[in-house]
Amino acid sequence: MARVAYTESDIDLIARMIRAEAEGEGQLGMLMVGNVIINRAKADCLDFKDVRSIRDVIYHVQGGNYAFEAVQKGNLFYSPAREVERRLARQVVKYWRQQPSIYSLWYFNPSGNCPPTWYGQPFAGQYKQHCYYEPVANTCDSAYRY
Repeated sequence: MARVAYTESDIDLIARMIRAEAEGEGQLGMLMVGNVIINRAKADCLDFKDVRSIRDVIYHVQGGNYAFEAVQKGNLFYSPAREVERRLARQVVKYWRQQPSIYSLWYFNPSGNCPPTWYGQPFAGQYKQHCYYEPVANTCDSAYRY
């Protein structure tokens, strides 16, 4: 059973985004970024209130900019998805989860070490260059539901 409703077009969006955001971190890194995408579609709180679909997540605008930099600046995002990324995208919609991305709603690639918080949200862990952050306890219960 899928964690979120999706279409083949959504699979393509996820596939293109995970490649654009994490291709250099291998398949596991791409899966983790994909998990954050799904988590955002599931979380009905904080920055993600009323962001319900994969398309909403990918094209979400925060503070006047796209939440995913690759939408605005990423050449890879606008390249066709490859089958390997489509397979990974299907895994995340069908329930793939792993720390540190299991409940994470945010990630970023800092120039140095991962800070203990990012915009007030606690550090959940790091995978290669990406730092992952979960919502503060009791601020987003829906992020902690499967």
